[in-house]
Amino acid sequence: MLVAPSILAADFLHLESDIQALNKGADWIHLDVMDGTFVPNISFGFSVIDAVKRIAEIPMDAHLMVVHPERWFKRLAEDGVSYVSFHQETAGRRTAANIEEIHALGMKAGVAINPDVPVKRLFPYIGKADFFLIMSVFAGFGGQKFIYESIDRVAELRAEIQKRGAKALIEVDGGVAASNAAALREAGTDVVVAGSSVFKSQDPLASMLALREA
Repeated sequence: MLVAPSILAADFLHLESDIQALNKGADWIHLDVMDGTFVPNISFGFSVIDAVKRIAEIPMDAHLMVVHPERWFKRLAEDGVSYVSFHQETAGRRTAANIEEIHALGMKAGVAINPDVPVKRLFPYIGKADFFLIMSVFAGFGGQKFIYESIDRVAELRAEIQKRGAKALIEVDGGVAASNAAALREAGTDVVVAGSSVFKSQDPLASMLALREA
C-alpha cells in the first residue's frame, strides 16, 4: 500500500526537513489545497507548492478542495505535480471534462467525494479516472476522527471497478492510522493519506513504514 503523507500536518517552520523525511520514507507527497469556499478553511497556494517542488524527490499528489478546480490544472502541471484530484461535488457536469484536461496536461486524474456523497456518484467515471479519493473525514480540516463506514465505501467501489474490468487506484484520506490501515487495504485501498499520524508521531519514518506494511 502506498503512503502519501499530507503536508497540511507538517511543521511549516521546518517544512524543508519534513519534506526531506518524506523523500526517505513516503511514496507520494500529498498537497491539500483549500479555497475557503468549498471548505470552510484555507491552506496554501503556489508559493508553498513551488518550494516543495524544489526539494521533492517523489511524486506530488494535489487534492483540490476548491470550487473551480479547472483553474488550477495548468499551473499544477507546470509545478511537476503527478496526481490531481478534485471533488465531484464541485465539478458536477464538468467532471469528465476535468479528467480529460488533466490527462491532456500529462497528469493522472482523480475524482474525490466527501463521506456524505454516495459512492455510486463515482461509477460513471470508472474507466476514465486514474484514481478515486474516498474521504474518510469531511474535507477541510486535519486531525478529524476516521469514519469507519469508509471501509465499506472502499469495498463497494473496488467491487464495481473489478466488475467492469477496469483499473483504478483507490486513495483514502482522513484519520488514517496503523489501527485502520489493514482494514482499508483488505477492502481494496491502494493509497492512504496520513497527516497527524505521521507528522505528530515521535518517529515519522517508522509511522510511514507501519502504514505501508499494514
